[in-house]
Amino acid sequence: MNMSVIYVAITSHGFGHAVRAASVMAATQELCPDLVPIFVTKVPRWLLASYMSGKFLQRDRALDVGVIQSDSLQMDLEATRQALEKIRDNEEQIVEEEAAFIGENNVSLVIADIPALAGKIAKAAGVPCWSISNFGWDFIYRDWGEEFQELADWMSQGYQNSDRAFRLPMHEPMSTFPNLTDMGLTGGVPKWTAAEIREQFNLNAPQEKTILLSFGGLGLQKIPYHNLDHFPDWQFITFDQQAPDLPNLMKISDRNYRPLDFMPVSGRVLSKPGYSTFSEALRLHLPIVSLSRKQFAESSLLLEGIKNYGYHQIISPEEFFEGNWDFLKEAPQSPSHPNTVATDGTETIAREIYQQINNYS
Repeated sequence: MNMSVIYVAITSHGFGHAVRAASVMAATQELCPDLVPIFVTKVPRWLLASYMSGKFLQRDRALDVGVIQSDSLQMDLEATRQALEKIRDNEEQIVEEEAAFIGENNVSLVIADIPALAGKIAKAAGVPCWSISNFGWDFIYRDWGEEFQELADWMSQGYQNSDRAFRLPMHEPMSTFPNLTDMGLTGGVPKWTAAEIREQFNLNAPQEKTILLSFGGLGLQKIPYHNLDHFPDWQFITFDQQAPDLPNLMKISDRNYRPLDFMPVSGRVLSKPGYSTFSEALRLHLPIVSLSRKQFAESSLLLEGIKNYGYHQIISPEEFFEGNWDFLKEAPQSPSHPNTVATDGTETIAREIYQQINNYS
């Protein structure tokens, strides 16, 4: 059996799940250069390529929904429910097609972050499924009331087919997953040093006055960029290609660069609650300014996490959208439990996968 091909099922919701999974696969490839991950997701290929230096394949298929959103904060629950029901109604066909694909490609391990169908697909194909996450989608949907309970139960039943689960920090109990193992924070490694980034982009503002704006793959509508007028001697960095041209705002369009690569030169990252952004910032000890977010159960876990482990500021949507961003002139709050979270999740999971490959090669 060829154990060098891994099927990596990724929720196509935003970019965070893909970043997390690609970080782990990149670290695994460093240990096993002939490993070929097949990423099963509809995220843009360039996102995966920005984390992967070795060979990989992409199967452009969505195995789950996540949440249908117009941006990083606005959710459409009804559209999400309808899309979920469509996947559930087609479950048998999806499982059959993906199990056949796994067999045809000599896949020997399924990694899931975190489609509930992945375990059923792996079981049908006769290979193990390992899950990586800080939550299951059943946890999110169960919080949305009666009309989502049946779908949440269906998701929970799917997760029970996972053979092993790596539970990341800032997590819900994930009690529906068998064989839980707690892990440290995950994320990538910056490709350049702070000095190299400063030279490449001619960054002259001091680090404490350099702010990375990072709102994930879905972005935010109507970011009040006019507030940058209040900070003429500060440097702001964004990946939002729709942002206006301002003297103190640098727009990064080269897809070889990731928000992660600008964290070493930044004094703070301004974000919304998102595991991958928070985790990569915490791994680099970068203070986080985060909006609060309602109706998404993971948000409270993430905000509690940055309170515990990192220098932080938590602001309301009103402060962000309607205020003048005076919060940037205030010092971040200290973590209540500094140095108590492991930061080696990417590397530890990669070693576990590598050992699995060696055991069956």
